[in-house]
Amino acid sequence: MFRLDVQHTHSKFDAAVVGELNLDIILSGLPENLQLDREHLAEDLKVTLGSSSAIFAHNFALLGNSVSFSSAIGDDAFGEICLQRLGESGADLSGVRRHAHQQTGLTVILVKGAQRYILTYPGTISVMRYGDLDLEYVCRAKHFHLSSYFLQRALRPKMADLFRYVKEHGLTTSLDTNDDPDAEWSEDLFPLLKYVDVLLPNEREACKISRAQNVEAAAKVLSDVVPLVVIKRSSLGALAQRGSDIFAAPPLTGTFVDAVGAGDSFDAGFIHQYIRGAKIEDCLKFGNIAGALSVTRRGGTEAFRDKSHREQFLNLNWLKQGASSNTEAR
Repeated sequence: MFRLDVQHTHSKFDAAVVGELNLDIILSGLPENLQLDREHLAEDLKVTLGSSSAIFAHNFALLGNSVSFSSAIGDDAFGEICLQRLGESGADLSGVRRHAHQQTGLTVILVKGAQRYILTYPGTISVMRYGDLDLEYVCRAKHFHLSSYFLQRALRPKMADLFRYVKEHGLTTSLDTNDDPDAEWSEDLFPLLKYVDVLLPNEREACKISRAQNVEAAAKVLSDVVPLVVIKRSSLGALAQRGSDIFAAPPLTGTFVDAVGAGDSFDAGFIHQYIRGAKIEDCLKFGNIAGALSVTRRGGTEAFRDKSHREQFLNLNWLKQGASSNTEAR
């Protein structure tokens, strides 16, 4: 059975996360046709912890891991709410810096059935620099994870240096690029990828990054650069490629409420098993379970915040998946 409660030492974190920190405002139950200059009514509103990095850190912590988090917020109420929500997961927030007279980023998500419109005000998301990071603090972890490569505009020019630094200090690494709002998918990402152990794009992102026409070709291109490529395929589950070896795991079926944060939750589940030396097949299975848990509540963290629901869902589905109980080396 999957164990939810893991004992830690305070000298080393299971993972260090660097990335963005903002709230999500999710409006759902919208009219079929949105018209300019008309007032439309939403049926439901959810204000919840957002941002790929923070959702990963929050949910990874609630899987029983110790997490350090480095980010930037403004000196406003949104930033304080972000800190409170993320801190409640048990994540260590010593690496979060407040920037005076600046606003914390904010994402508004308009949900229309299976479709989502995502609007983000970057705010302090785009101001964190390499020089703002306490690298000694970051390197007090076994694993390093970063999300939202294309949003980290001040950090991006030195991001390869950051990954190289943590690799030189013995950390394993993972990256989820997320979407590129400029739709450029610049090749300046590739010098960074040689320091990445696990790349975690979704199917569209993998094809855009690799310039490939399909997911199989994308996996092959990227696996020539990164030791392990893991591609999230939504209703088709997930696949991974390591060298010439290809692994796949089907999706879970069940309650679907909202897809916000499902990919970040998959990342948390996958890396939870990866850092424990689990087989790739089991990493994929548990990633799918964590992603499926996420979609049972509105927002990327709400399903994980419900302890009883979280533990019952994870343990039940872990047993159903018939995952291996041993943790062989990767």
